[in-house]
Amino acid sequence: MTGSDPKADLKLYLKAGREALLWKLDGLSEYDLRRPLTPTGTNLLGLVKHVASMEAGYFGVVFDRPFPEPMPWLADGAEINADMWATADQSREWVVDFYRRAWAHSDATIDALDLDAPGSVPWWRADKKEVTLHRTLVHVIAETDRHAGHADVVRELIDGEVGMTSGNDNVPPVDEAWWKAYRARLERVAEEAGQA
Repeated sequence: MTGSDPKADLKLYLKAGREALLWKLDGLSEYDLRRPLTPTGTNLLGLVKHVASMEAGYFGVVFDRPFPEPMPWLADGAEINADMWATADQSREWVVDFYRRAWAHSDATIDALDLDAPGSVPWWRADKKEVTLHRTLVHVIAETDRHAGHADVVRELIDGEVGMTSGNDNVPPVDEAWWKAYRARLERVAEEAGQA
């Protein structure tokens, strides 16, 4: 077995989460990208904008390498949850480009620092805010994957598309009738369990 490069491994997982999240936007209209499909308004473009903002903060402010662009949706006095949706003038292209700029900035920070480089997360509790690049990378990977999972569910609600990445849907190769019967079976099981 050959040696492993922990930073390269972490960057690989971060890259996979980023790409999965962006893939969920493919082929959808501006309307579908913004549709709030949960009671809390979860929508695809908002998830991307939020993750981009999160990366800009965690790999910027935390390591004293501020992201060079203003993010008014995160400023003091900004509307609550303004990072979780895209305004009508923030097109898909703008949000995706913003995410790519944030991730280039993040990658520059990751490349410039050692995994044990210290940082401080000002929005965390005082007893938790001192971090390393390693811990921050793990945190951001977890957050990115969490939101990619949200995007997977939202995309399925929009048009039935599922999966990890283009060409790898990671679901059984069965037809629509199988899925309908499977879902009906799960519903029956849930009803039976609910009566117990």
